Amino acid sequence: MGGGVPDTLVSVDEQLTRSERSRAVAALVTVVVAGLVGALGVLLVVAAFTEDGAIEAHTGNANAEVVSVSFTRTLVRFQTPDGAEHLPSVGVLYPEALAEGQVVRVEYDQRNPDLVRVAGRGAALTFLPVSTAVLGVWVVAGGVLYWLRRRGPLNVRRLRPRRRIRI
Repeated sequence: MGGGVPDTLVSVDEQLTRSERSRAVAALVTVVVAGLVGALGVLLVVAAFTEDGAIEAHTGNANAEVVSVSFTRTLVRFQTPDGAEHLPSVGVLYPEALAEGQVVRVEYDQRNPDLVRVAGRGAALTFLPVSTAVLGVWVVAGGVLYWLRRRGPLNVRRLRPRRRIRI
């Protein structure tokens, strides 16, 4: 604020060219997206272990008929010992290699019968697909960052708003 120079201006030495600014923003977006995918992968694995823990705390067993198989979910129908029939709307956990009409053994949470998994399968099955997906995203992000870096330094630290925000 000294010397009559408004604090909203950035010195010419600190300004990035349009190309440098675009590359810096692209690099920042790439790292943020890859980081978010990594965080979501960790949350997915944690959720799988949490759901398995709930099932293991109050395990019920039943034979279930596979009603529907789709890309997003696999529906099963089973009966609990009290005679109630359940068709969990979210589907069954760990449904790999199930076919419509097949009868499978399932384990469910007796307090919440809509939480059901195929017997003998668990959260450990989530490690391979999740880690592969996260690794793939980081490999692509690394390639993008390498490609951006080939043209010179990314100057991400020099990214600043064009004008200072006054509160």
